[in-house]
Amino acid sequence: MQSGRSCLAVILAAGEGTRMKSQRPKVLHEVAGRSLLGHAIAAVMAAGADAVAVVIGPDRPDVAAEVTARLPSARVFVQAERRGTAHAVLAAREALRGGYDDVLVAFADTPLVRPGTFQAMRSALAAGAPVAVLGFEAADPTGYGRLVSRDGVLEAIVEHNDASEAERAIRLCNAGLMAMDGRHALAILDAIGNDNAQSEYYLTDAVAVARAQGLKAVALDAPETEVQGVNNRVQLAAAEAEFQRRRRIAVMKGGATLIAPETVFFSHDTAIGRDVLIEPNVVFGPGVSVADGAVIHAFSHLEGAEVGPQASVGPYGRLRPGAKLARKAKVGNFVEIKAAEIGEGAKVSHLTYIGDASVGAEANIGAGTITCNYDGFFKYKTTIGAGAFVGSNSSLVAPVTIGEGAYVGSGSVVTRDVPADGLAIARGRQVEREGWAKTFRESAMARKQNMAKSKD
Repeated sequence: MQSGRSCLAVILAAGEGTRMKSQRPKVLHEVAGRSLLGHAIAAVMAAGADAVAVVIGPDRPDVAAEVTARLPSARVFVQAERRGTAHAVLAAREALRGGYDDVLVAFADTPLVRPGTFQAMRSALAAGAPVAVLGFEAADPTGYGRLVSRDGVLEAIVEHNDASEAERAIRLCNAGLMAMDGRHALAILDAIGNDNAQSEYYLTDAVAVARAQGLKAVALDAPETEVQGVNNRVQLAAAEAEFQRRRRIAVMKGGATLIAPETVFFSHDTAIGRDVLIEPNVVFGPGVSVADGAVIHAFSHLEGAEVGPQASVGPYGRLRPGAKLARKAKVGNFVEIKAAEIGEGAKVSHLTYIGDASVGAEANIGAGTITCNYDGFFKYKTTIGAGAFVGSNSSLVAPVTIGEGAYVGSGSVVTRDVPADGLAIARGRQVEREGWAKTFRESAMARKQNMAKSKD
């Protein structure tokens, strides 16, 4: 809550986005692992919204489900007919009657608006302006509505086609987002008419209506990159690029080193500690935290994982959901960890799969080792005790326990528990036959020559 003021955020998510050329509605496409709609919800909540109303199109249970998944307390309203942005906001009339001090209007396809920008719009309302409109300085203002102000007061939003030459020279363009004093919001919205070529009700007319009612409107500005909308895949990629640019800067300012920042990709919720080193070409999926002093080597992919202090991952490491690395644990090249805990100082250095397992402190897992955790129907757990040593190219068939300090001989297929400090060797006995290879070669060569003669 800002200065004791309550706030309702109305997010418009009714657009289908046919230019995305997708079976999914536009607002469910993702930037940094979170839907466009999810970004909008997160931003208004961070700006202090007490309640959120999301207006969706008809027959969109998938969008409604995303609203509930992101914010169970949010209310969903349906705009049965697409009759303009003001009409869409009024679809949430019941919420607008809630007596909130501030009403924010946001768009689900504008995912990069910062919470601080919404807070600035609310501050304008608290300072006495019943309407605040967000604008941006456009590099190319062609086609955008212009925000026409005088002496700090927003007088009108003039569409490009209706603008005079002097008005077209204005570079502050309408971003579409708006804030209204809750005491006046419904009266302003209900007074918006549809006297236009499309017979639709446009939110931009709220400024003229407010002025006609003797109310003040003001314009605020934000960077163009912050208010960029997403209507197609090209713009989706541009939004992703801008998100990543911001996050890389934030991570480096937070005390981590990115050797080649432009090659590292973060999720919306990636948490990176201080003195972390991230090498080139690393991808973080959702749900990853990396503690202080850890190193993520090149070409690694992490998702749903916890990397402890001073731990090491990669190069070419893969951490899947449920992977947890304790302090100074090492997961090396071409190693995959899934739903497994790797204890303090434990080493899983090369060419290994550890899934549904627990690896104790200071244990060593040799190259080529796998936990056989799935029988086609159920998953089973492997437990490897502290200080255990598993030789290279071993298969641990779960459920199985390797005791503390135990040894497993290389090439073993372990199907029974190994006691602490014990040795398990589970492989066929080696047999030598002197001269066998020579006899085999001579026989094979003779066969091959006979086959060649028969073809002639």
